[in-house]
Amino acid sequence: MTTITAGEPAPDFALTDDHGTVHRLSGRRGHWTLVFFYPEDDTPGCTIQACAFRDEHEALTGIDAEVWGVSPDDAASHARFREKFGLPFVLLCDEDHAVAEAYGAWGKKVSYGKESIGLIRSSFLVGPDLTIAHVWPRVRVEGHAVDVRATIERLAGAGSGA
Repeated sequence: MTTITAGEPAPDFALTDDHGTVHRLSGRRGHWTLVFFYPEDDTPGCTIQACAFRDEHEALTGIDAEVWGVSPDDAASHARFREKFGLPFVLLCDEDHAVAEAYGAWGKKVSYGKESIGLIRSSFLVGPDLTIAHVWPRVRVEGHAVDVRATIERLAGAGSGA
């Protein structure tokens, strides 16, 4: 599976959050949206990543950016994860991993020397024009949220994605 790259149109999708509300990427035209794919709610790496986005939430909303976390978990799992860690951003259910596949975030991965097929932790910055402005394939969680904010600030300042 090939990951989409910067400059390509962002694959549109409509997924539900833990409240059953449908979120459509096409509804974000005119705004920055970070779509980050993560393997599983309430696991160590995913918790570190989500909490870092929580901690950057105010700064991100201040630059007109919204964070959407996407995983194969169901709504009940997302609700527990959001409540436990006070996550203020959207968590979307991609139980059949169709959206992850469209973004190239589902495929072969290696963990502790063992190969498997599953969700590949990756992030996609969608610009206000609904094209991919930046891609972070195979994300390392430490420092990622700060890097995302800095990238949006840099691109928005350069007039990119408008």
